[in-house]
Amino acid sequence: MRRRGRLLVGAVIAGTLVLGAGLYWFQPWKLWQSETVSESLPAAAAPKAPAGSGGGSAAPAGPQTVSSGELISHEHATTGTVKVIRLADGSHTLRLENLDTSNGPDLRVLLSDAPVKEGVAGWRVFDDGKYVTLGKLKGNKGDQNYELPPGVDLTQYTSVSIWCDRFDVSFGAAALAKA
Repeated sequence: MRRRGRLLVGAVIAGTLVLGAGLYWFQPWKLWQSETVSESLPAAAAPKAPAGSGGGSAAPAGPQTVSSGELISHEHATTGTVKVIRLADGSHTLRLENLDTSNGPDLRVLLSDAPVKEGVAGWRVFDDGKYVTLGKLKGNKGDQNYELPPGVDLTQYTSVSIWCDRFDVSFGAAALAKA
């Protein structure tokens, strides 16, 4: 009888540990939580004219869309627009507009050289080649900005993915086309 009690206690402890680890790993409650972000387009300082140039500047005076695309669904239903915007100072920002996707564990925004494919064939390709992680997804709904690191050659990257780093899967992605 004592042995049976110890086995039962051991089984309960082991089951509790497995359940706790599973809840931590999958974080299923995030499927019912939404976080809306409403950022405006960042304002950049006007470019400084080089000495002796007479104050002229070749850069545009305001933000200019360089490329854009529409998000398609992969692992989770995802909609919205992606834009790469050149600011007045020459820096670039990736902007998500009207984003609507599921929340999940460890979501990131990836700029990638992978082609955007419909269906399951496109779920896991965005970290296979060249990619830049722009940061954690700020919210699963709304408008948000991600600064592109200086020196990123935009001709090398053709797509953007809302990427679940925990499970190596795309929630949704957009092919970038020149504006």
